[in-house]
Amino acid sequence: MSATVLSPEPASPPTIHSCPACSHWLPDGTLACPDCHTLTYGQHLSMLATAAQQLEQEQRWAEARDNWRSALKWLPENTRQALSIQQHIAAIDQRLQTEESRKARWTKRLGPLAPAALFLLKIKSFLFVILKLKFLLSLAAFFGLYWAIFGWQFALGFTLSILIHELGHFVAAKRRGLKVDLPMFLPGLGAYVRWYGMGVSRADLAGIALAGPLFGLLAALACWGLFWQTHLPIFLVLANVTAWLNLLNMIAVIWLDGAKATFALSRIQRVMAAATCVIFFGLTCARDPFELNNVSNHYIFLVIAATMGWRCFTNDAPEEPHTTTLVYYIGLFLALGLVLHMTGFTISQMPQFNSPIMTH
Repeated sequence: MSATVLSPEPASPPTIHSCPACSHWLPDGTLACPDCHTLTYGQHLSMLATAAQQLEQEQRWAEARDNWRSALKWLPENTRQALSIQQHIAAIDQRLQTEESRKARWTKRLGPLAPAALFLLKIKSFLFVILKLKFLLSLAAFFGLYWAIFGWQFALGFTLSILIHELGHFVAAKRRGLKVDLPMFLPGLGAYVRWYGMGVSRADLAGIALAGPLFGLLAALACWGLFWQTHLPIFLVLANVTAWLNLLNMIAVIWLDGAKATFALSRIQRVMAAATCVIFFGLTCARDPFELNNVSNHYIFLVIAATMGWRCFTNDAPEEPHTTTLVYYIGLFLALGLVLHMTGFTISQMPQFNSPIMTH
């Protein structure tokens, strides 16, 4: 779950003698083209800025400051960009000075207890992750609600399956170097993970979205495996409900994971995904699909197909198809659908599970 660790400073670029924009010849040490004023080492500056911003997200302020200082070497003096970076470095220096002053005051006040206090300050990020109050309170409230309705065994397994789903989003965002909060649970509705990032590609957005159903699939398979080991019906129920809820998240509307994944799919890929859902429904629905007295949770396949079909007519399709996302989406759908089919329960057979349960 840790964020990607970047090197303090990217390697220095080779000397450039031709302007990246107009190809004007440049003597050694030229930082901006005299003709078109393009920054000679703009690509290297972009890498330094990205690395510095990443370090700031991880609150590694001293290393971030060093990266910004390195960027100044590749900018002409007295330019707007150089002045902006100098002001930013001054703000970081002020932050570090404030932290040092606060640390010195507390060291003086605590006397012999100062080393222990400083140690706790160094691990404060870890303590916040473990003890973050709103996460724990929302988790407890979520568990308590389903305990009151279904009993503690189902509530515990269900809460853990939702947590695992949300940790999929958490891990995927962290792996991409994004700042991300711990999951928040909404009793009776589901849960969500908030992450922060500007300019995230469609492929990365889809990857973060589909990581939730991927982890949910693992949770469903774990429950299914426990059923085969213990023969306790509760694990079969949990496998079925977990698979169904993660399929529900693959519906391509509103804030659900399927909608976010769809942004990386072209129109023809959306047609292919919809067709796969319809075919899978036809192959797995053993009874007459139009017999209303036999309402099955297999209808989730048709709902996904319908929303994916609707997405074929929206104006958010990318120009270039992303095959990896299509394979990822269809693979997850087939695996979750197989678990749902093999665990064999229907909504009509389990009326006690007709509560408004939804994950995000």
